Amino acid sequence: MSGILRANGVCKYFGGLKAVENVDMEIARGDIFGIIGPNGAGKTTFFNICTGIYGPTKGSVYLEEEEITGLSPDKVAAKGMARTFQNIQLFKYLTVRDNVKIGFHLHTKTRLLDAILHTKAYQQDEKMIQEASEAILERVGLIQYRDSMAGMLPYGIQRKVEIARALAIEPKLLLLDEPAAGMNPQETMELAEFIKSLNAEGHTIALIEHDMKFVMNTCNRILVLNFGKKICEGTPEVVKADQGVHEAYFGKGIIAGEAVK
Repeated sequence: MSGILRANGVCKYFGGLKAVENVDMEIARGDIFGIIGPNGAGKTTFFNICTGIYGPTKGSVYLEEEEITGLSPDKVAAKGMARTFQNIQLFKYLTVRDNVKIGFHLHTKTRLLDAILHTKAYQQDEKMIQEASEAILERVGLIQYRDSMAGMLPYGIQRKVEIARALAIEPKLLLLDEPAAGMNPQETMELAEFIKSLNAEGHTIALIEHDMKFVMNTCNRILVLNFGKKICEGTPEVVKADQGVHEAYFGKGIIAGEAVK
């Protein structure tokens, strides 16, 4: 598999704090890639650099070999990288369909005046968005919720709606920040299967997650950060066998295999 996202020597300093220090990473096209580490390890900061929320202090980021270092989040999204956040950011008083429709804004050609005058171009865009939103909801198994208020749905369903909205961008790479946070075991299991099904359809996915069982059972490769530095990268088997990971993430004396059963 060829690389779709690459980070070279990425650093992010906040004054004297080295939040991310010289991190290299490459995500292969078609992969499910996990980023883990203890609280404060630099995971979200690194994600934020990749998606344009932060510019790196040093280093560079490439999407499909095109440098995207320092681009704004909207420009990164337009290049083909979609992201969800740890705290669900849906429009709670809009329907599920309308939330997904918002995700298509990068693909519309009309402007404010077209919307005010309801021009032919506006009507064509609206028809396209309506049909495409329905198709996404059907594909991800949410069609029965299309007219429901997003904020009234169970937490696990809201998370899927957020992912469906991200898919409306038609991303080359989907980044998920703590997708299983706040979920019960049943919702977590369903989310894992949902992510695997998206991957089977051809989506490349990268995620940050604290639930080790979820990560080990979902991801093909895993990057481990601690105090902003990469301490391990490899398959779940490699990560579980790494002594540095045991000490940094699980604590000394805990066997990784016991922690993820």
